[in-house]
Amino acid sequence: MAEEFRIEKDSLGEVRVPATALYGAQTQRAVLNFPISGMRPYPAFVWSMATIKRAAAEVNRELGLLDPRLADAIVQAAQEVVDGKYQDQFVIDPFQAGAGTSHHMNVNEVVANRANQILGFRLDDTKKPVSPNDHVNMAQSTNDTIPTAIRLGCLWRLDDLLGAVDHLAEALETKAREFDPVVKSGRTHLQDAVPVRLGQEFGAYAQAVRHDRERLATAGDRLRRLGIGGTATGTGLNAHPEYHQRMIQRLSELTGLELRSSGNLFESMQSQADAVDFSGSLRTLAVTLIRIANDLRLLASGPSTGLDEIRLPAIQPGSSIMPGKVNPVMPEMLNMTCFHIIGNDTTVMMAGQAGQLELNVMMPIIAHNLFESMHVLINALRVFTDTGVTGIQANAEKAHGWLAKNAILVTALNPVIGYLKGAEVAKEAMASGRAIREVVVAKGYLSAEEADRLLDARGLTEGGIHDGGGAGG
Repeated sequence: MAEEFRIEKDSLGEVRVPATALYGAQTQRAVLNFPISGMRPYPAFVWSMATIKRAAAEVNRELGLLDPRLADAIVQAAQEVVDGKYQDQFVIDPFQAGAGTSHHMNVNEVVANRANQILGFRLDDTKKPVSPNDHVNMAQSTNDTIPTAIRLGCLWRLDDLLGAVDHLAEALETKAREFDPVVKSGRTHLQDAVPVRLGQEFGAYAQAVRHDRERLATAGDRLRRLGIGGTATGTGLNAHPEYHQRMIQRLSELTGLELRSSGNLFESMQSQADAVDFSGSLRTLAVTLIRIANDLRLLASGPSTGLDEIRLPAIQPGSSIMPGKVNPVMPEMLNMTCFHIIGNDTTVMMAGQAGQLELNVMMPIIAHNLFESMHVLINALRVFTDTGVTGIQANAEKAHGWLAKNAILVTALNPVIGYLKGAEVAKEAMASGRAIREVVVAKGYLSAEEADRLLDARGLTEGGIHDGGGAGG
């Protein structure tokens, strides 16, 4: 059965729109013009735009500019969208016309048509009272609403992201305490180094994640600066003089977010630097996570022919041909996620520098990539923490075994026998396969008792100076 259509009009003329669609002519044109990726806007983008529409209707009603009857219907319609209804009506590909006019009009048309339904009008009624441009879009422009929506959409999920980062840091801190008794060989340049405790390694991972959390929160705070009310170029043309401040107050009330004025409405649409900064903080977290994931893969390598100092949870078979093989799938998943985050950030960075004069027209891809990065990172962090990190086990026996073979332990003897004698001892130990203790005692550089005290592995992980007179730290 052929799909039924209705006729909608815009400034270019008539357009056939699916009969039951809440959107209208401009949305349909964009659907036809931009069949690029098959993707649709993230819920964060829809939620933030609908929240702006509700706030604008309420503010314009209070200012005496919008008929209360129409305003009430717009408020109800916008709130329904905020509540998650009609998600299937937001159909614009992220790769669309510059600035985000297509997405903006998609929201305007859905809210307008739903408001008309609330007022008792059919979608095909030629006398529908609520206009997407004159009423839903009153005192607004794509150029100030889309930048505002990007900021609100990121802030909408910021607590989720920070919570996921905290969850990972706490899991790593738990493992740091659990693994504190395990003394192992340190490694620098992927070569043997002085001892560390496995708990110290994991404690450093936790702290690195905490530092990245601080960067995210700081960059997120700058997203609270809004330029709503600048309309087309920052002048505020067609908006009431009180509109900007009233919108910030109402958006703060509706979202529960602490929002503030950008202080310069021209800058707010010229520059996407705050979005670029926030994307950069996501990238920095991704870099940290890649490093940690790679360390876990190394520490768990083997098990028979690798380091095998930790055991990752065995959650699925690792090979279609090699029986018994188990792979580090959670660190691998996290790596791929973080590579994607870094790619998204590169796009945001390029888009951020691509604005000219009064407007950055690359905002649709900035919005999409930021929302996507947050979405996949939140999910990846939760899965990696719950399925990967919490089940890690230390292989203390293997760690101690590697440490016993580590000739670099001789470093602790430098204050007593000197660097050159230490190098001599290390070379002989490595050449002969004997332990440092055995060689240094055989050469008469230390007594057995001195060697045992100075080469106490756990003591070496505490730092300080170890000398023959008993000084240490």
